[in-house]
Amino acid sequence: MSVHSLPDAQEAARRTRRGRWQMLWVMLACAAPVVASYVTYYVIKPQGRTNYGELVQPTRPMPAELPLSRLNGQAVAADSLKGQWLLITVQPAACEAACEQALYLQRQLREMLGRDKDRVDRVWLVPDEGQVREALLPAMEGAWLLRAPAQALGAWLQAPSAGPLPTGFYLVDPRGEWMMRWPADGDVQRIRKDLAKLLKAAESWDQAGRP
Repeated sequence: MSVHSLPDAQEAARRTRRGRWQMLWVMLACAAPVVASYVTYYVIKPQGRTNYGELVQPTRPMPAELPLSRLNGQAVAADSLKGQWLLITVQPAACEAACEQALYLQRQLREMLGRDKDRVDRVWLVPDEGQVREALLPAMEGAWLLRAPAQALGAWLQAPSAGPLPTGFYLVDPRGEWMMRWPADGDVQRIRKDLAKLLKAAESWDQAGRP
């Protein structure tokens, strides 16, 4: 009797092994986006200083209650910005020469990403109630131009308690996590290189366009 039952036992063992492998592949497939996100944050290792910008660790999530509005006063939900990489600059409404230069560099950085540029949105956050000049609006076509209270922005982007937010560029990932910062007068090519590395690391789970 035991001789005749041996093939059945072997078949059962094969099915068990096959089931375990299938379960392992399912688990790996489910874990892939999480692994990719870790690669996104740690592929540029701060210890090795291969990154040019300042890596924010731990990352800081965009507050769901961050009060944002368009220039006409229409409220904008902070969560509506999620789904794309955000290249943010915080500049006053008056926007003099340094501000204009930052907006120009912001636009150029996005264009320099080539086919990946559609994965990145430009964002100009205005931390005051001043009037934005009409002449600047055409350059912001296709971008986000929003007001946000300086105090709320400072709480998220870590402004010094006694002063305004540092000028420069802030990078937020598609999940709304602020994770890198560059100076306003930084080397454009090195900023572009940082952006390209991050987009490359995230390409397995991040798609162009909003969900």
